[in-house]
Amino acid sequence: MNPEVPVVTKSFVRLEKQHIMPIPETERTGTTWSVFAIWVGLNMMPLAAVTGAIATGTYNLPIGWSIAAILVGNVIGSFGSALHASQGPNLGIPQMLQARGQFGYLGGGLFALIALIMFMGLFASILVVAKDSLILVFPGINGTAAIIGFAAIGLVLCIYGYDLLRKTMVYLSWLIGIAVAVSMALLWMKPGVAAGPTDAAFSMEGFFAVMAVGVVWQLAYAPYVSDYTRYLPKATGPKIAFWTTYTGLVGSSVFVMILGVLLGTVAPNNPLEGISAQLGVLGLIVLVIFAITSAVINGVELYSAVMNGLTVLQSSFPRITITTGTRIGATIIIGGIATGVAVLGQGNFMFWFESFLDLLLYALIPWSAINLVDYFILKKGHYVVSDLFLRTGGRYGRWNAVGLVSYFVGIAAQVPFMMSPLFNGPLAESMNYIDISWLIGFVFTALLFLVLTRLFSPALPPAVAVDGAKVAEAEPFQAKAVTS
Repeated sequence: MNPEVPVVTKSFVRLEKQHIMPIPETERTGTTWSVFAIWVGLNMMPLAAVTGAIATGTYNLPIGWSIAAILVGNVIGSFGSALHASQGPNLGIPQMLQARGQFGYLGGGLFALIALIMFMGLFASILVVAKDSLILVFPGINGTAAIIGFAAIGLVLCIYGYDLLRKTMVYLSWLIGIAVAVSMALLWMKPGVAAGPTDAAFSMEGFFAVMAVGVVWQLAYAPYVSDYTRYLPKATGPKIAFWTTYTGLVGSSVFVMILGVLLGTVAPNNPLEGISAQLGVLGLIVLVIFAITSAVINGVELYSAVMNGLTVLQSSFPRITITTGTRIGATIIIGGIATGVAVLGQGNFMFWFESFLDLLLYALIPWSAINLVDYFILKKGHYVVSDLFLRTGGRYGRWNAVGLVSYFVGIAAQVPFMMSPLFNGPLAESMNYIDISWLIGFVFTALLFLVLTRLFSPALPPAVAVDGAKVAEAEPFQAKAVTS
């Protein structure tokens, strides 16, 4: 059964109909510039500035050491995310759906659920920061109403899907980039800001903690980078997908976080307040831009949350067919729940946000290690994509004990070294509170998965990636999803 030929349209955007299905070569409309713009635009938001402010505001590092820690962390973390992104043009499927290849059909659903919770948390966090930006300009506005209004903007963008998100991010990356550049230049010219706090001092604990924040900021993109690079033509190749993603992520993240470093020196408890206090009317304009663009950017977070939600739905309920209506319904439900979380958690945001970042790091590191080892070392990019959609799991099975054991042991390996506002591991004090848990978790999990796979996993027959049409032929219920 062949999938229906898509209707050619001259409208500005098309309503997405591919959902979690592989993107056929004929519909891969992405370009290297659009992928670059997505990652640049996605980082150009006040949440990145708030994250950068942790260096000077929470850990009291000097400005120079703060920037160095942020740079090192982002460079390391982006390398992992860009490697995940390079898988998109080859396989043409969402990032976390590919987890079925490492954990089995049902096991992969567990990791899609973890990613779903993560993206809902990010969506909620961005709503709170956007609300805070607007309230600084219009103090009388109702915070809950602002959150709901911003959520509605993200919902509309997400309902239309990739095409509208891609085109919107291209324009936003310019607008917010100019606003951040102007703000940063003016702040550097203020002696009280550029000099930093008088009691600032370097500490290994602070440096490694901020570096870990940079790592987790970038690894938070790993579960959805392929959601967008899957729209690149296969001929684009992994190298171009890697470098387009890598440069977009590192350059934009470090750029905005440096603004946060400066703001943390003058307003550690509320970095965004530092913009209005230091820049006056121009600062208020920047805050309005921050608020509006954050609401738009949030559509990307919700889109990836929905991709993972649909993966969980398909894995857990065999009778459900993923259609356009299913995707739209999931968008409304997931967006509504995340909006409720934002409304309830807006009172003590900085504490919960720092805790959320820590939990993200611990959960993502083992998954990332397993995925990269499986893709680049064991399978060398060769997967039978149609098997990833079989209820039986095909050659990948319903559960992959090796992948699951490696993941949970990798989580356990981090526990003694963990450091967060909620919990410190028993070895944290002996390490002078230098956070190396993420490094131990990655290396240990990668080696364990590699060894266990060599010892216990049976050799699979040769595999090649297939396109969306072949998946539709192999699985009739999938063809129905493609053409709905």
